[in-house]
Amino acid sequence: MNTKPNIQLRRSEESDLENFFQFQLDKDAIYMAAFTPENPMDKATYLTKYTKHLNDSTINNQTILMDNAIIGSIAKFEREGDAEITYLIDKNLWGKGIATMALEKFLTFETSRPIFGRVAFDNVGSQKVLEKNGFTKIGTDRFFANARQMEIEEFIYKLI
Repeated sequence: MNTKPNIQLRRSEESDLENFFQFQLDKDAIYMAAFTPENPMDKATYLTKYTKHLNDSTINNQTILMDNAIIGSIAKFEREGDAEITYLIDKNLWGKGIATMALEKFLTFETSRPIFGRVAFDNVGSQKVLEKNGFTKIGTDRFFANARQMEIEEFIYKLI
């Protein structure tokens, strides 16, 4: 019998940042995210940046839990006045629909609209997550991706 995983969201806390840092160290996760900090291994810079984010009222940081274990993060932030979504799931759980479920739950209480998602052109899994949650591809752009050390195409999605 196929049962859905028990996915919960809660406001992120400073103690969650260690888990988030570890998830983003995975080489495949860094590659797929593409647009990463210049040095994702710099823990002090990471913790300083994301501790500030926890206290920023324009950012809605949520921790993704499965059976009470931290498995990822999801957040709404603002860039140039636009609401954007970002999420990261433990690579060991990719392909199980968890990001799709987490985003669906998140969008029930994060009501900023329109809200945008940006995805590397070859991150098909993340594209599907957005599409399954009603986001529509509205364009593309090109940016330098630190994780790949080259400029790549980024797909832009929007949910109204």
